[in-house]
Amino acid sequence: MASLEQLTFSNPYASLPPEFSVRVRPAPLAEARLVSVSPEALRLLDLEEAEAQRPEFVEVMGGARLLPGMEPVATVYSGHQFGVYVPRLGDGRALLLGEVHNAAGERWEVQLKGSGPTPFSRMGDGRAVLRSTVREYLCSEAMHALGIPTTRALCVIGSPEAVYREEVETGAILVRLAPSHVRFGTFEYFAHTEQTGHVALLAEHVIARHFPHLAGAPDRHTRLFSEVVERTARLVAQWQAVGFAHGVMNTDNMSLLGLTLDYGPFGFLDDFEPGFICNHSDHSGRYAFDKQPRIALWNLSCLAQALLSLVPEDALRAALESFAPTYSALWQARMREKLGLREEREDDRGLLEALLARMAESRTDYTRFFRALGHFDSSPQARNEPLRALFSRPEGFEAWASLYRTRLAAEGSVDAERHERMARVNPKYVLRNYLAQTAILRAQQGDFSEVDRLRAVLSRPFEEQPRSEPYAAPPPSWGRHLEVSCSS
Repeated sequence: MASLEQLTFSNPYASLPPEFSVRVRPAPLAEARLVSVSPEALRLLDLEEAEAQRPEFVEVMGGARLLPGMEPVATVYSGHQFGVYVPRLGDGRALLLGEVHNAAGERWEVQLKGSGPTPFSRMGDGRAVLRSTVREYLCSEAMHALGIPTTRALCVIGSPEAVYREEVETGAILVRLAPSHVRFGTFEYFAHTEQTGHVALLAEHVIARHFPHLAGAPDRHTRLFSEVVERTARLVAQWQAVGFAHGVMNTDNMSLLGLTLDYGPFGFLDDFEPGFICNHSDHSGRYAFDKQPRIALWNLSCLAQALLSLVPEDALRAALESFAPTYSALWQARMREKLGLREEREDDRGLLEALLARMAESRTDYTRFFRALGHFDSSPQARNEPLRALFSRPEGFEAWASLYRTRLAAEGSVDAERHERMARVNPKYVLRNYLAQTAILRAQQGDFSEVDRLRAVLSRPFEEQPRSEPYAAPPPSWGRHLEVSCSS
């Protein structure tokens, strides 16, 4: 393992033409201190936990000290926000310090989020608040533990420095890691400003670093877009299967690598509500849970338009047309796993839709139901009372259970074996909003222990953790309908 000073930084993105980014010096927070650090994310940089306890760690990760090779830049991009094109966005409160090449041969970009104003701050202060920073930190690491592609969160740096939002809050910096932070909106910016040469340059940069198997191929740009379509379909299928709502699926929040990017007003389903809206600013429900696949395709069409100078229109259309069947197949495969089914059959979708309809009717807790379903007793006389109790209309569950029992018998399913399979794919612990809010309230009082405790629980979402049983409970009455906004 390396020490902080042994990290070798470079910033290939900063070597692109000046139209791609602006060099900005971080503005460190006053009296910066470490709030929490992810041991798993530390290891991505070949660092041990002890390194994070050194004062130098906060200096570097808080932007007060630059290591050799760091070239902080704010990157430019545009994007469609709630369906409306905004011609110039960019990193308004984030800085890309550079990337670290670790011992495993991986490259990890290190980005500070909340490190002060940039030319893209749009009258903002360039800061982030502790509240939103803790939420992104916890969710990034929780999503990784669930096996869902995501940016990673190295640590949270806090400060008593005042930041003004709807009310006075305290500032914080999130240190975020990703192989790349390039977004759909990065391509959109250069396409809509008619800088087609830079569209091509960006595509070559992305291919060389993240899709090297396409390098030099005559149709590399076409294949790049096809792979982005597939990665996006896979990502959204994973979101839907685990019950995750992103909340702000603007094109500037869509990763070219198919990572979950920019955690704002996200939410995991409590009661199953297909039209769940986790962002109280989303008055039209554009980004409701059940609309996420459709919005992903819409966003891909915006990216396709940005690539028209590189890829024939018919090839772009063909790739877009592949999204729906690809997503459907991936989602159904995930849901079969959640049901413990080993075989694919024609009536699978009907079985799934019948279950989800009954769950919606009873507002059944999504995570708790699928975890409990692993204990389903398939014998004809079994009543499965714990499962029935999760439905306000148990007769609806009983009707579905009869179909499920028949389906399990048809493939010779063995209950004990099925239980083990289902426990590996149906999490017991997810980051419910009330859990995050509890950790935030304590952190705002200077007690960061709940942030660490919750992160540790969520790092093992599929395991039984007897001492952490309360974290698997449904939300209390005060936490059932918490409103989350884009304010950060």
